[in-house]
This record gives sequence, structure tokens and C-alpha cells, in this order.
Amino acid sequence: MVSERAKGAVYAATRERLARLLDGEDDWIAALSTVACELHQAFDRFSWTGFYRVTSRRPQLLVVGPYQGTHGCLRIPFSRGVCGAAARSRQTQRVDDVSRFAGHIACSADTRSEIVVPVLGRGGSDVLAVLDVDSTTFAAFDAADEVQLDAICRDLGERFPHGELRG
Repeated sequence: MVSERAKGAVYAATRERLARLLDGEDDWIAALSTVACELHQAFDRFSWTGFYRVTSRRPQLLVVGPYQGTHGCLRIPFSRGVCGAAARSRQTQRVDDVSRFAGHIACSADTRSEIVVPVLGRGGSDVLAVLDVDSTTFAAFDAADEVQLDAICRDLGERFPHGELRG
């Protein structure tokens, strides 16, 4: 198990890299791709790291990508699963054992725990996406992960207040 101090240092270094890499970036998909890649590479316990996006065509549906890892579910309605719960409630969902989450969608049979963080537009007006991180170990995520991932998603929402949503 990684110490809290070591984990904090990895998050700090990752956030510094993201700040440099995203400086001046104005493309939503490029930014999401970069965040997914940096997070996935930073933590061995992250088995699937990526985003499910809200598009203007279907506002109550999450569409996969970009992500790192094996295949994800292509589409998840707000009404289903951990990702849907995060989108519906606009609150982070941290699940220590996905088999105990009513309505969990098993995109991968190997997933044991999951954290899903909403990316909200400026002022929390719109759900733009959710960051979904899976692990093959139980209880892989804690309050420190939640705080750091929330901050990364808050930064994305500030930088891209409309995501893909237009009008």
C-alpha cells in the first residue's frame, strides 16, 4: 500500500504536469485525453481511467472516451450504474466493492472498486462529463483520491465551462 504522503506527492507531480501540458489548450477532447493518460500512467492501481462525456445530442446519456485501459461501455444512461449516479447527483461516487452497488454496470468483470467524479460546468450548471477510475482491487480509493480527483475535475470544468455542450 502506498503511504498518504507518497500518494500526495504523485498527485502533486501529476497536477503540475497537467498544468504544463494543458497550458493554452482549447480543445476539450485533447484535454480529457491528456488527463486520462497522465492519471492512468501515474497510478498502477488504476486499471481503467477515462471519461464518459455528455453530448448535446443526448443530454441524459454518457458517451465513452477518451480513456486508457481495456474497452469501456460505449454509453451509460444517467439512470444506471456508478457513472450515472455521479452524473445524476453531481457528486463523487466512491465504491469499495462494486458488487455491492445496486445497479452497477460491469463493463469489465475484473473491476472490484471504482471512483467516479463529475466534471461540472462553471457554477455547477451542467454535467459535462464524469471521470471514471476503476481498480482490480477492493477499496482502492480513499478520501485523498477523492479530494485530488475532485480538484482535477473542477479545474477541467473551469477551463472548459461548456465541454462539448453548445448553446
